[in-house]
Order: sequence, then structure tokens, then C-alpha cells
Amino acid sequence: MWRSRELLKSGAVVVRRRWMSTVMSFGDGSHGALGLPTTTVGIGVDSYEPTPIPSLPSDILTIHAGHYHSIATTSQGHLWAWGRNNEAQLGRGLSSRETWNEPKRVEGLENVKVCAAFASGVVSSAVGEDGSVWVWGKSKRGQLGLGKDVIEAIVPSRLQALSRENIAKVSFGWGHALALTVDGKLFGWGYYADGRIGNMGNDRLESSPLDSAAAGFSNNTRLTSSDLEVAEKKVLRGMEEESNMPIIWEPRLVEELRNVQVVDIACGLDHSLVLCRDGVLLSCGSNVYDQLGRTREDLGFFPVDINLTPVSVAAGSSQLGRSGPTNLPALIDTLDGENPVSVSAGRAHSIALTSKGEMWVWGSGKNGRLGLSSSVDEVEPFYLDSLEGFQILQAVSGFDHNLVLVAE
Repeated sequence: MWRSRELLKSGAVVVRRRWMSTVMSFGDGSHGALGLPTTTVGIGVDSYEPTPIPSLPSDILTIHAGHYHSIATTSQGHLWAWGRNNEAQLGRGLSSRETWNEPKRVEGLENVKVCAAFASGVVSSAVGEDGSVWVWGKSKRGQLGLGKDVIEAIVPSRLQALSRENIAKVSFGWGHALALTVDGKLFGWGYYADGRIGNMGNDRLESSPLDSAAAGFSNNTRLTSSDLEVAEKKVLRGMEEESNMPIIWEPRLVEELRNVQVVDIACGLDHSLVLCRDGVLLSCGSNVYDQLGRTREDLGFFPVDINLTPVSVAAGSSQLGRSGPTNLPALIDTLDGENPVSVSAGRAHSIALTSKGEMWVWGSGKNGRLGLSSSVDEVEPFYLDSLEGFQILQAVSGFDHNLVLVAE
């Protein structure tokens, strides 16, 4: 099916597999997103190298990492979740924190055969084999897409606004979301400052107050304690002002791309990437940290300045793994010739999976998020040799943790 093929292309090496699989995790364990039992590490304890999660079924098909929680689908179409649950994003009600690190089946999807699942910081979603989309969690910025002023869904609820569409993929940013249909249509909803989901029929796009708050504090700036205090006050003020910014409460067709066939999407925290069938990569949203990859600074969808044709896209709050200018795309020399087939971006680290099934990591090593048995940072991609000998099927990053799916 097109849907499963395209979804797995963004993170898995193969599409159909009949053998047993194991999920490994490493990185920050403070929210239970590692899914490891208390006797191994437990909530609040980090894992510095890939460690098998023992309580998951042996037929896991896909994995996905939210900011602080994790989800996995099985070959039977069941969905499992574990990690942070403050916003009910695990789909099990507001359970006790002591059990967040225990993988359990998401409740309320018993009659849905799940073929894919996606997560953000506060919302989770599932795509059924019939193309239906289900969401749960809590978001004040319309990220649920369930209608005006609906900010919470304790159990999975179907996105009725997309009930006539056959959805292939969903992607979440900090407060916005995109959905891609099997036939290449694009829908957006949630917080839409900076045009991060298109102009949505508005004559004038507004910049987020957080952009002005962050202005002057780039990724390369070394901040003093005084600078940090000033920046924090600006960000807090910007967050308060954001309460009055416009929200799209239900999914809408992105009109400016109505005649464009989309093949892949990725939402960063406050920007979006859209890959078109003709190979053009579009970006939109905030560009305060040069994340749009283009010299054109207009708000809205415009081509990224790149001279090659991507096969998939990923977005996050991550590390580049290379030196040189940050505002335009450039190849990572260390991975030249390694043929990466998927990449995933965390808050301050990145990972890549190659066609040879090798995993490379770079960025911040804090909390063991690079899996290198230490907290050492790696400026350039570093080969994760502890997974040598495993057949890696998929690798994904949350904010500060990672999941790896391997064949047994």
C-alpha cells in the first residue's frame, strides 16, 4: 500500500517484515520515555547506550518518539505508548506517574487497525488502515484539530474534518500540525503565526511574538547569565502575547498548494518542510534560527535553496553536524558516501540511518542521548558501533531520547 511504503521510507529500511523485532532506547529517562523497567533504569534514570525494552510485543512494526513519550505499532495494528502523560498523550487516561515508563496499549482504538502513529510534545495521533486519523492529548493551540476551543481529548477521538480523506502521514510542531493524503493533498491546523501552515486565506501573515523575543540570540551566540535572564523575560512575554494569535481549530486544505502534489512533510517546532512530487522542497514558518534554508525571507511557502532532490525530510531543533554558514543547506562531509536513508532530529542532537543499516549520531551527549556510553558531545556524525551486528530497521529521536527498532 502506498501509505505504508511512504511512511516507512522516512525511518525504516524495509517495508514488509515477518520476523520478530526488538525496540531499544537510550538517552534521557526523566519522563519514562525509555520504557525501561525500574530495575534497569526506570523513571528519572538515563540510559547511556541502546538497551532493549523487554515489555513490548515481538512484532513491533514502526516506532515514533514525541518530545517526552514514545509510541509503537504492531503488525496486528495495535498501538502501544509510554513516557510523559501530563497531557494524557499516552491514551490511558491520567494514570499514576509511577507507571508512565511501562509500555501499555492505547485505550479506545480496539476497533481501529493502526498502520502508523505520530507524536508531538502534548498530542499523539494514529492513522488507521482506512485512512482515518485519531488524536488525543492536550493543546491550547488547536493542535488536536477537533473544533473550536477543544483543547483536551483524554481518549482517542477521530478527526471528523478529515473523515472524507485517506490520510498517509501526520506531523506535529510545537503548536501546529500538517496532514498528507495518499493522493498528495496537504491539510494544516493549529497555531499559524509566521505562515507555518500557509496563509489559510489571510491577506497578511503575522510574525510570532516569540520570534522577536528570540531575535539577537542565535545558535552561535555565547550568552552570559545576564543575557539569559533578559532572553528568558522576553520569551515569557512573547508566550503571553501569543495567546492572542490566530488559531485554525480544524484541519483545512492548504489552498496555495492545491495544485501541487506533496510526497512528504515534516513539522519543526515553529516551521514546516514540504517535499513536492517534482522534487522541490518548500519551507515556511519562523526563520529566527535560519531553519528555513533560504535567502528569501517572505512569510509563506517558498523553495529551499538546495541543488539536489531530497527523498524525505525531517525537522526539529537539532544540530547540523558540520561547520560553515547555517542559513543555507550544505552537505555533511562525514556522511558523504555513507548513503543515509533516514534522519531524525532531537532538541540538541541528530541521528542518521544509512542504507548499510549503520547508525550515526552527533550533537549533545548529555543524558546519554548519543548512546556512546558517556556525555561527550560530538560535533560531527560519529558511528554508533554498539549496534554493530544488529539489523536496524528504524531509528527515531524524541527531544532528548532515541528509539531503535532492530530485527531479531
